[in-house]
Amino acid sequence: MVHAMAQRSEIRVHELRDGFGLDNLRPGTRPAPVPGPGQVTIRVKAASLNYRDLLMIRGVYDPRQPLPLVPLSDGVGEVLAVGEGVSRVAAGDRVAGLMVQRWLAGQPTRDVLRSTLGGPIDGMLAEQATLSAEGAVKVPAHLSDLEAATLPCAALTAWSALVTHGRVTAGDTVLLQGTGGVSIFALQFARMLGARVIITSSSDAKLARARALGADEGINYVDVPEWGKVVRARTGGRGVDLVVEVGGAGTLGESIRAVRPGGTIALIGVLAGGAARVNMTPVLMNQIRVQGVLIGHRESYGAMCRAIAQHRMKPVVDRVFPFEDARAAFDHLADASHFGKVCVALG
Repeated sequence: MVHAMAQRSEIRVHELRDGFGLDNLRPGTRPAPVPGPGQVTIRVKAASLNYRDLLMIRGVYDPRQPLPLVPLSDGVGEVLAVGEGVSRVAAGDRVAGLMVQRWLAGQPTRDVLRSTLGGPIDGMLAEQATLSAEGAVKVPAHLSDLEAATLPCAALTAWSALVTHGRVTAGDTVLLQGTGGVSIFALQFARMLGARVIITSSSDAKLARARALGADEGINYVDVPEWGKVVRARTGGRGVDLVVEVGGAGTLGESIRAVRPGGTIALIGVLAGGAARVNMTPVLMNQIRVQGVLIGHRESYGAMCRAIAQHRMKPVVDRVFPFEDARAAFDHLADASHFGKVCVALG
């Protein structure tokens, strides 16, 4: 039996229909979803964009992704209906969807990693969305819908990099690249943990904003292309304990120079390219750990939300676009001028 609040018969969506590319992201309508056994349907109130979403729309992330597709992995809303056998959440609860819907704890399987919202599963750029009840998670009460919508991908990735894999503790030094969603969350978590933060950017203005948020030092990588050496010098020749690597192969060489022997490089993005010639000898000789980080599981999400609530932490929202202007939100993300998260309000 479905337990539901009042439902509409049709909902608005943005979807890829006729091919990949932002020009093919178009508004449309679909029948209002009805949750099956073990599912919940939510009225989406806010969503946030990640670089993965842009790559998915462009057909780069998965060129074999079947269409039509409703994009966006991250969204928050109110539970409208629950399907048979659901007891974790109830109608009226405020929840987000885990990006990896079936990753509850431990190590993922290939099948589990295919349960991602925004591709291959329809995502959150819609007035309503149906989720696995196991993948519907409550959000910290002190956050607005827009703030809470930033947590499932960017925040959890940063948490996984620093806490789950990096094991950052007070007195450690972390190096962050850029001022996008993951890096700004990593800055906030690092300060929460008592770590020293060095951050890079191509913009002096963004570096100043990062310092205002608690970054200890900033480096303009346009002015200082060999920033790895500078980072090592600023740590007394030791190197940093953790690098949150968002550039990929294009910046990995400098990250290897910046990290200490026995340190960790948390590889979470490929903004500077996925293929380049990198000297891996220092990785071997200095026993550096290069750890791929793909979001995180429900257990980590719960721990992260408890920490956010305890410290009354507020995500940094760069700009909010109305649902009707979703295309403009992606254009803004593609410009790479944002500081923090780009969001969509569904009202």
